[in-house]
Amino acid sequence: MLTALGLSSGRGPWRIAASHGTAPARRFIGLLCLWWGLLALFNVFPEIDIYASTHFFVQEICANAAIGKFCGHFPYRQETYLALLRTLFLRLPYAIALMMLWRLAACYWHYEATFNAVRARAFKVALASLIIGPVILVNFVLKAYWGRPRPYQTLDFGGHLDFVQAGSMAGKCMANCSFISGEAAGAGWVFCLIFLLPQPARTALALPLAAISFLAPAMRVAFGAHYLSDVVLGWLSSAVIFAGFLALTDSPQGKKI
Repeated sequence: MLTALGLSSGRGPWRIAASHGTAPARRFIGLLCLWWGLLALFNVFPEIDIYASTHFFVQEICANAAIGKFCGHFPYRQETYLALLRTLFLRLPYAIALMMLWRLAACYWHYEATFNAVRARAFKVALASLIIGPVILVNFVLKAYWGRPRPYQTLDFGGHLDFVQAGSMAGKCMANCSFISGEAAGAGWVFCLIFLLPQPARTALALPLAAISFLAPAMRVAFGAHYLSDVVLGWLSSAVIFAGFLALTDSPQGKKI
């Protein structure tokens, strides 16, 4: 896969993007508006989140339970093979990023005519979007300060905290909270890598990358670890940031920068 991500020529989606003028900026604005629109939808209709999570929750009869609390569990959390798959999906973006960092360093071993500016730009956009998006924005900002409890932590699903809608800062979660999903953001970043791949590698790898990208967030909902809004907005956040970096770097130079 990383051999394909080497972008051995100047042709491909990056060259096309640069030829369309303001097209990358329009895509960024469109995705950003979509993100805020979906946040508003989930905030106004919080029952969407609860409805989606109930499909994976097995309710049980509980003794001496507080009023308004339900007992039960999310059975998929107990499946060993799914836990192993989740670990693989969690680490995959960062394993890819390490290999891309090595390939970016290799680009700078070349000078002048042999320096591939298109390839270097692609790697820098991908790595920067991973650092700014899933790492800093999601894990160090939103998950740390928004305080939304995970489904299994709430009274609706056997926990002890009150449910709060997407975007609310009224939750009582203290650390590593639910809004938004870091793993879904990483999966969204993996999906964005499809647009780095030249043909024929893109045709061969697009389907498995897309499958991983959608399966990883779905598993977080099935585990009761995130609400639907957490994974949708987490996944889309990476696309927004990826598109933003494309817009910022829409005038690739033919020299080392």
